[in-house]
Formats: sequence, C-alpha cells, structure tokens
Amino acid sequence: MNDAKPRILVLGTNNAHKTGEIAPLLEGTGVEVRTAGSFGAFAPDETGETLEANALIKAQAAMDLSGQWSIADDTGLEVDALDGRPGIYAARYAGEGCTFQDNIDKMLRELKGVPAEKRGARFACVIALCRPGYEPMTFRGTLAGRIVDAAKGTQGFGYDPIFFVPESGKTLAELSRDEKNRISHRARAVKLLRAELKNLLLREEKRER
Repeated sequence: MNDAKPRILVLGTNNAHKTGEIAPLLEGTGVEVRTAGSFGAFAPDETGETLEANALIKAQAAMDLSGQWSIADDTGLEVDALDGRPGIYAARYAGEGCTFQDNIDKMLRELKGVPAEKRGARFACVIALCRPGYEPMTFRGTLAGRIVDAAKGTQGFGYDPIFFVPESGKTLAELSRDEKNRISHRARAVKLLRAELKNLLLREEKRER
C-alpha cells in the first residue's frame, strides 16, 4: 500500500493455541494480525450447524467489534467408527466446559477395542474472511489420518496427541510447529486464505494509486 502501513486483520478467537498457529502462517502477506479480544469482549454464540456457518458467525462478530477485516476458523473431526462424530462438536465433545484431555479420554473410551483399520478420521478446518461492505469468503482445508489407541507427543493441542498422520508417521502432537504447519488442515485452509489476501491487497493498492 502507498503508506506502507499494513492492513489490520482481526483474528476472531479467544484460543491462544489457534492464534499461535495462524498468525505465523500469515507472515509476509502484508497484514498485521490482532486478536478480537484486543478490541473488546469477544464471545459470539456458535449456533451454526456447519463449520462454514460457525466460522462466519465468529468472523462477522470480530468484524462488527473491530470494524476491520476479520477472519475466524472452525474445525471439526469426523471419525469413521463413531459414524462421523464428533464433527462440528469436536471442541465440546465431552460436554460444555470440557478440557482437551476430557475430549481425548472420551474418544479413547468409545474406540476401545476398535481395530486400527476402522479408526480412520478426518480433520476439516474452514476459515471465513469478512470485510466491511463485501460478501464474506470461506476457505476449507482437510487432513486425513486415524485415531491411535494412546496419546503420543506433547506438542499442539486438542486431539493432536491421538491423531496419527500416515504421511508423517507420527501423531500431530509429535510434530514440531513448523512440521505441523506444513501439513495440517488449518495450514491448508490458511494457504488458500493467504493467496486470496495477496490478491485483495494488490487490488486495493492499485485502486489507491
């Protein structure tokens, strides 16, 4: 842009782990990432029935709060042996107010005795981008793997310790942040977002000349 001032991009989440993953992936795009919480209280109700709907709810709320371009993501986990559960309810699989460990413990209990070949699973991440005066956009990334029978690794968060990725031969929690950011569902969604952000900022710069 003409004044070389970066475009503010507000991240609609209170999850520090997500912020830590997403912000580095947007470096070099010409945006300055800020959290919605830096503009005020941020607690939208995720009442959507799809990942896209919930991501849009949060991105819209962040934009309304800040007046800036805003993004938010929603992530789901589908497990074959659980008939696609927990799906969009992955974060609260063990109930409202549950911890990451609560969710892992519940899943391992439900999958006890299920053989490895029937433990296929898929992560999906949808990122929504909202801009004042424009129609919102969404970007989806997926990652296939399987649920192992015991937690392995100490990196990451959520279901990372029990989500095994065949292409890496490790669980997501055994990967470094850089390794995870090359293959994860969230990284794949952000890659699509990055490309679009560059296009949007380029067009904005041309209009201002």
